[in-house]
Amino acid sequence: MNSAVRVGRVGVPAAGAKGVPWLDRDHSILSFNARVLDWAERSAVPLLERLRYLCIVSSNLDEFFEVRAAPHLAAARAGRSDGTASPASFESIAAAAQDLVHRQYHLYNEVLMPALTRAGLAIVSHSERKSVQKAWVDDYFAREVRPLLTPVGLDPSHPFPQVANKSLNFIVRLGGRDAFGRDNDIAIVKIPRVLPRVIRMPSRVSRGKTRFVLLSSVIRSHLHDLFPGREVLEFSQFRVTRHSELAVDEDDVRNLRTALRLGLQHRQFGEAVRLEVSSACSDYLADFLLAQFSLPRGAMYRVPGPVNLVRLQQLIDLAQAPGLLFPPFTASYPRQLGAGLSIFERLRQGDVLIHQPFERFDGVVDFLREAVLDPQVLAIRQTIYRIGADSVMMDLLREAVNRGKEVTAVVELKARFDEEANINWAEKLEAIGAQVVYGVVGLKTHAKMLLVTRREGKAMVRYAHLSTGNYNPRTARLYTDISHLTADPQLTHDVEAVFDHLASQARVPRLQSLIMAPFHLHRRLLDLIEQVGHAAARGETARIVVKTNALTDQQLMDALVRAGRLGAQIDLIVRGACMLPARVPGVTDNIRVRSVVGRFLEHSRIFYFGIGAEETLLLSSADWMNRNMLRRVELAWPVTDPALRQRIVDECLVAYLHDERDAWDLMADGQYQRIASALDTTRPGVQAALMVRYDAGSSAPGARG
Repeated sequence: MNSAVRVGRVGVPAAGAKGVPWLDRDHSILSFNARVLDWAERSAVPLLERLRYLCIVSSNLDEFFEVRAAPHLAAARAGRSDGTASPASFESIAAAAQDLVHRQYHLYNEVLMPALTRAGLAIVSHSERKSVQKAWVDDYFAREVRPLLTPVGLDPSHPFPQVANKSLNFIVRLGGRDAFGRDNDIAIVKIPRVLPRVIRMPSRVSRGKTRFVLLSSVIRSHLHDLFPGREVLEFSQFRVTRHSELAVDEDDVRNLRTALRLGLQHRQFGEAVRLEVSSACSDYLADFLLAQFSLPRGAMYRVPGPVNLVRLQQLIDLAQAPGLLFPPFTASYPRQLGAGLSIFERLRQGDVLIHQPFERFDGVVDFLREAVLDPQVLAIRQTIYRIGADSVMMDLLREAVNRGKEVTAVVELKARFDEEANINWAEKLEAIGAQVVYGVVGLKTHAKMLLVTRREGKAMVRYAHLSTGNYNPRTARLYTDISHLTADPQLTHDVEAVFDHLASQARVPRLQSLIMAPFHLHRRLLDLIEQVGHAAARGETARIVVKTNALTDQQLMDALVRAGRLGAQIDLIVRGACMLPARVPGVTDNIRVRSVVGRFLEHSRIFYFGIGAEETLLLSSADWMNRNMLRRVELAWPVTDPALRQRIVDECLVAYLHDERDAWDLMADGQYQRIASALDTTRPGVQAALMVRYDAGSSAPGARG
């Protein structure tokens, strides 16, 4: 098990305040994935959960290559730097990624698969199958697989086929001659995505044991059936990853939704950036594939196993082995929401915070449901960023329209990899009469807000929900986030003003409580950091604690370095990419950076600034990245209730700074180091402690099913 993960400064790093060398962003992303992989390497983690972490790393690497690899590949092809990438950065990132992939497959082959076999779960290869199992596989192939395969022999009239992004394929080298006497020797077999990648054998052929076969193994053992009269000389699985950022010029399209739909059709066939092949793939086949995809050899990854570990998550579901999973956790219903009490009545008494996933997202859904069913509610407005293809909240909005309420949805069509789902929801809402808008041209609407307007007597009263996360009930069970429900007049007035701005694109409103990007948030954060730095210079107690998913904005990093040099004590809890080096003598002595990786994905954004007894605490939808500050619609807002503010400080900041199990600290040499007590399994991590605090089985008041 690796206890240190290097970030590195390779690439074309920029220099910060007084020449501070920033860490490399892409290496920092890969370093985060190494910390996730550490969970797969932990023997104390249940076996199928270790496999799940392995699959998560593979999924993350897919996205890394889809989004981050193209500039480095272009620089390598051109043989020169473009200011942000270079041939050296391509080689360095490829080496780091290759090392991570090597760790993955070593763990898969040498640790996890043998352990699963000992636990009674096994993937049976062709050579290991008994005769009855081979007969079953033969029947399965003939019945379920062969009818869907169309092997393509390559010749001038059958060129290399279009291969979709991340799809499973086989390349085959054939001996002999084809039906027309030609010696064309290369064929491609594309594997349809509708076929399951993991198949559980029926009990009658596995002797009552839990046995699986991989689709790739089934096809591999029947390749000769696909080419009658030809000899299969050699073959390999392969998988190509393509650049998947949608490039749409919003100033040059009349209908953004239509343009994005067209872009989605081409995303599966974008520029190739990575080629994965079986470790035994011959140089002949490998060179052929590299030439077809115009890739340098450094973009090829030989893997001793399935070329798509992500799809092994199917095994976790098929295994039906709860003893090899984390013990089930039943989150409590939000404790501030009493059973049987109207949420509107509760909010008139004061604000409510929901700490997800330790408290259930059901409280937010119930807030919307109550608004939909209440005849006194006249209007509902909501932002849609990542909400999923199957959403109870979207169904509720549609019901609200059917009940005659004014429904406005601000749909962000450009939410990466969620574009299609969001387009579909926008069309469904528009079809029944909802007002759908797409935010501001050139900016992503990343803010999470929901506004309800209710008639109460002669007055119109507003209620709002603001969140650090997404309106996705599925990810709300997996991500740590803070939901804030409020009837505060200033805050709800500001929410309404932001909705009006997004719909009308009129002048930016004057806001009383909300802080909005790209107009005010960046400057406000820089001012707050500067104030803390000046207080430290005056000898006052000065403190900054930031919890965010990424820290890459250079102006904010410069400001933090200056404040730290003036004596401010700064703690940064950064889950993923962090370009700010910590604890560098004479440079960032007063800045500490830690990353917490646990059972749930850390996702909440919380910013604390303390000067003496004065405290400012902000919740936000924004990470500390340039794109969030200047190219997105984001919100930050204060928590003014002293009890709620203290709760956030205790649960989301102090607890994370004292985690003794799942935390990694960034060292001055650019490495993340697990804290000394991390291997002591008797010490609970912060997430485990919060799970105990919020377990629905506890005697907490206000819990309801």
